[in-house]
Amino acid sequence: MNTSTSEDQTRKRVADKPPDGPPTKRQTVKTTAELKQQLNRSSAAVDLPKSSTSSAEGESEKKEKEKKEKEKRDKEKEHKEKEEKRKEERTKMQILVSNFSESQLNRYEMFRRASFPKAAIRRLMQSLTGTSISQNVCVAMAGIAKYYVGEIVECALDIRDQCEDSGPLTPSHIREAARRVHAKSPLRLKGYQGR
Repeated sequence: MNTSTSEDQTRKRVADKPPDGPPTKRQTVKTTAELKQQLNRSSAAVDLPKSSTSSAEGESEKKEKEKKEKEKRDKEKEHKEKEEKRKEERTKMQILVSNFSESQLNRYEMFRRASFPKAAIRRLMQSLTGTSISQNVCVAMAGIAKYYVGEIVECALDIRDQCEDSGPLTPSHIREAARRVHAKSPLRLKGYQGR
């Protein structure tokens, strides 16, 4: 019995003795909890102002949060405005198309269907640039080409009317229109002589 009593006393001394190394988690938690209690007691007794760093951090977080919310509201507002514009444009276009005559409707349908073949555009661009061309670039170039041809045809129709010719466009009208379009263009093509 003496040995067990001495072992108990040794254990008790070791437990009471502070450790040489860093405190254990349990000791740290207990110490932190005790400090919080002491701080609460002292702040209850004395009305201490909040630390300026924590309030500044809180304000900066609040400002950041408000900024993000404002950006989100602005994006939503912008998205709604775009949707309203699209709906308005669709409505205007539907009204316009519904008022077309039969011949105007046929011409509009032909204009909408007309396009350059994407494969031919891709081949031409690859041969000129020597690199592979993406689908988006082909679509964009096809749209530009369609616009360019439309400009030349409009100009050719004006030339035909000026010459007081009747009937379809002739190659001479188209050549003169191409020459005029190139002369007006801010980007003059090298080597083009407007034959």
